[in-house]
Amino acid sequence: MSGPQCCENPPTLSSSCGSGHVKQLGGLSTYVNCPPGSKNAILLVSDVFGYEAPNLRKLADKIAAAGFCVVVPDFLHGDPFVPANAETRPFDAWRKAHEVGKIFEESKPVIEALKSSGVSSIGAAGFCWGAMVIVELAKHDYIQAAVLCHPSFVTLDDIKAVNVPTSVLGAEIDHITPVETIKQFEEVLAAKTEVDSFVKIFPGVKHGWTVRYDAEDPAAVKCAEEAHQDMLDWFVKYVK
Repeated sequence: MSGPQCCENPPTLSSSCGSGHVKQLGGLSTYVNCPPGSKNAILLVSDVFGYEAPNLRKLADKIAAAGFCVVVPDFLHGDPFVPANAETRPFDAWRKAHEVGKIFEESKPVIEALKSSGVSSIGAAGFCWGAMVIVELAKHDYIQAAVLCHPSFVTLDDIKAVNVPTSVLGAEIDHITPVETIKQFEEVLAAKTEVDSFVKIFPGVKHGWTVRYDAEDPAAVKCAEEAHQDMLDWFVKYVK
C-alpha cells in the first residue's frame, strides 16, 4: 500500500523547475518568486510531496505574475513522502516525523522574514496535508487570508477557530475530506458572520487535483486552472 488517497499520483520532483529561485528564508530552503517592489506576499504550503513539485511551482509563478511575492518553503526538510518506500516507512510514520505543530512554528520565522523585507500583507494557501498548517495560521493574526485546497485531517473545530477570510476548495471525489465534510465546513463558516468565506466543491475531480493534475490532460488542466483562479481572486480581494 502506497498510503492514503492524499498520497496518490506522486509528482516527479525537480529542483530546477520554475522561473523563481531557491534561497534561505526564515531558516528554510524556499522557492521564491518575488516581483520587484511587491508589498503583498503569498505563502504556499505543499502537500506531502514537498516544494519541488513542478505543478506547485508553476502555480507559484502564476501567482507571482499577478504581482505577489510568492514563497514556498521546504517545511519537509528534503524529506517528502515516497509512496514506493511505504512498506519500510508507512505514511503514519512519515507523518509523525512532520508534526503540524512543528511546521506551524517553523512558519513564523518565514513570515517574520517577509515582514522584515517590507511585506505588509500576507495570504497563505495549503494543499492536502499542508492545509492543516494554514488553518493554524488562520486561527491567529499571522496572515490576512487563507485558502485550503482539498484539505486533509482538518477538523470542524479547526474551521470554527479561523479568524481570517477563508476559502475552501474541495473535490467531489475525496475519501479523506468528503463532500459531506466540506458542506459542514461551509455551514460553520457561514455562521461566522465576522469572517468572510468562500466554499466550492469541484465536480468530477479527485483529492489533489489542484497540484497533481496531468499537464497533458486538457480537462484536468482546466479544472486545476479554475481552482487556481478562485485562489488568486481570493488573494487579490484580501491581501492588499
